[in-house]
Amino acid sequence: MTESNEAAPDAPTGVDTEKPSAARMYDWYLGGNQNWAVDREFGKKIERIFPPIKDLATQNRRFLGRVVKAALDAGIRQFLDLGSGVPTVGNVHEIVRDHLPADEAATVVYVDYEPVAAAHATLILERDGATGWAGIVQEDLRQPRKVLEDPVTRRLLDFDEPVCLLMIAVLHFVGNDDDPAGIVRHYSEKLVPGSWLAISHMTGEQATGEEAEQLERFVAGYRDTSNPLWLRDRAGLEPLFGGWPMVEPGFVHPADWRPDHQLNPLQDRARKFGWCGVAERPAAR
Repeated sequence: MTESNEAAPDAPTGVDTEKPSAARMYDWYLGGNQNWAVDREFGKKIERIFPPIKDLATQNRRFLGRVVKAALDAGIRQFLDLGSGVPTVGNVHEIVRDHLPADEAATVVYVDYEPVAAAHATLILERDGATGWAGIVQEDLRQPRKVLEDPVTRRLLDFDEPVCLLMIAVLHFVGNDDDPAGIVRHYSEKLVPGSWLAISHMTGEQATGEEAEQLERFVAGYRDTSNPLWLRDRAGLEPLFGGWPMVEPGFVHPADWRPDHQLNPLQDRARKFGWCGVAERPAAR
């Protein structure tokens, strides 16, 4: 993933480009081009507080890409991406389009509550000519009933067939009072056997010394935004998979899930700050 250029993209109608957006900041972390100077400046401030942030974002995004390809190889043709953000660098519909054989079809539903993310997603899907098989639901993932009953979801996803449910780097924005386990369960109960549940999440349990202090300041900075962040440890995350069998290699750091490249020492510093896993819903007994 390459560093984004400094040229601002066209702004979708109604999007405020004077205030930093968490979705566009994440795009900047990934080297995308759907961001403005205000996003880059705020992102650079966060990077000074917590230097591994770009590498961690990249490792999460590459994990997403490997999961989507693995799901396609396993025969899954439907994807529900919760908290998708701005779908630009390594997005699901792009991976599906590039990896799936030309004579096969798949569908993708993105979900994000931020108007800026929905506006950018709509524009990008239109430009890619993908609106017939991919769409955006502007809704809060903490409202699973609304997400699942949205006309876009109902048009593109058949829950009588396997679905790959993606919750990548998003549940750390869901506080304990919102019952993250209950939210995951509401979605996963909708899935039929053969479906996959993929989760990645920030953690700080292995941070020590200066790294722990940096991470603490990073989390504190997000507390003052519209997207406060909660860290969770392995013991708090594994139960989210509901006891479903884990897809190999199991519950690991994002960089270690079926890796396709070697991390250099600088990139490796970010490995410990994330957990991830993919589980498959088993057949009913």
